[in-house]
Amino acid sequence: MVRANGAVSLRELARVVQTSEVTVRRDVRALEAEGLLDRRHGGAVLPGGFTRESGFPQKSHLATAEKTAIADVAAGLVEEGEAVVVGAGTTTQELARRLARVPGLTVVTNSLLVAQALAHANRVEVVMTGGTLRGSNYALVGSGAEQSLQGLRVSRAFISGSGLTAERGLSTSNMLSASVDRALVQAATEVVVLADHSKLGTDTMFQTVPTDVMTRLVTDEPPPHDDRAATELQALADQGVQITVAGSVASGGEGMVGRRPRRESPLPVQRRGGPSAQLRSAPASLLEQAAAGDRPRVADMRRR
Repeated sequence: MVRANGAVSLRELARVVQTSEVTVRRDVRALEAEGLLDRRHGGAVLPGGFTRESGFPQKSHLATAEKTAIADVAAGLVEEGEAVVVGAGTTTQELARRLARVPGLTVVTNSLLVAQALAHANRVEVVMTGGTLRGSNYALVGSGAEQSLQGLRVSRAFISGSGLTAERGLSTSNMLSASVDRALVQAATEVVVLADHSKLGTDTMFQTVPTDVMTRLVTDEPPPHDDRAATELQALADQGVQITVAGSVASGGEGMVGRRPRRESPLPVQRRGGPSAQLRSAPASLLEQAAAGDRPRVADMRRR
C-alpha cells in the first residue's frame, strides 16, 4: 500500500487488515527497523531519510482528526481585528477554514490552499506573497516570496512542518519552503507551531523555527505508548515553550478539545471570548507523568 500510494495512515491500514491500530503500529515499527518504510504523521511513507517529503495528496489523509483538533484550538488564539501570517501545510489549511469566521482579520500567506479557504470569508482580508509556485504543497516559494515579506509586522505566525524536536525545533525537508517559513516567522511577534504528535521526535533536513523562537506549540495528546513524543514535549516545556494540548476524536472525544487548565499550571493560561475558547498550557509536571507512562491526568484537562 505504501509503494502504491506513497503514504498510508495507520487508521486505513487497520481497516484494510481488520485489526487494531495498536497491532498495525507495532508492525509498522518492525518494518521501519528493517528499512522498508518510515513512520510519519500518524502513518507510514516510503523510506527516504531527511530529504523525502510526502506530497499534499498523501499528507491530507494522514492524522486528519488530530489536525482538526489542533486547528480548533489554534483558532481560539486569534482575536477580531488581528493581523497574522499563516504558512503552508495541511494543518494550517484546517486553521484557515476556522479563521474565516473571525471578523476584521488580515491573513498574510504563501499558501494557495490557505488563501482558497479564506477567499469568500466576510471581513477577512487575504494578502498573498509573490514567488514561484511549488506544486507539491501549493505554496509560493523563492526570492519573490521572501522579498514580499520584508518590512512586514504581524501579531502571530502559525507555522507547520515535517518534524519537531527540542534540540533543533521545527524542520522541513525542502530548502525553499524552509527559507520562506523563516521569513514568515521573522515578521511575527509570537510564533505558534502546529504539529500533531507523530511529528514530535522527527528531525528533517532544514531547520525553520529554532526552539528558542517558538512561543507556543499546539499539538494533540500522544498515545500512551508513545514515549518519544512525551519526552519531546517535556524537553520543549523545559526550554520555555508553552504547550497547548488539543483533544481529538481519535484520542478521547469531542470533550477533549479546548481543555480547561488546572490551577497548578506554571505556564500562562489564555482565554478567548468564552468557555469554548479556553485553552491550557500543559505544565511540566503533567508531561513528566506522561513520559513516565502515567497518562490518566493528561486526560483530565477538559473544557468547562
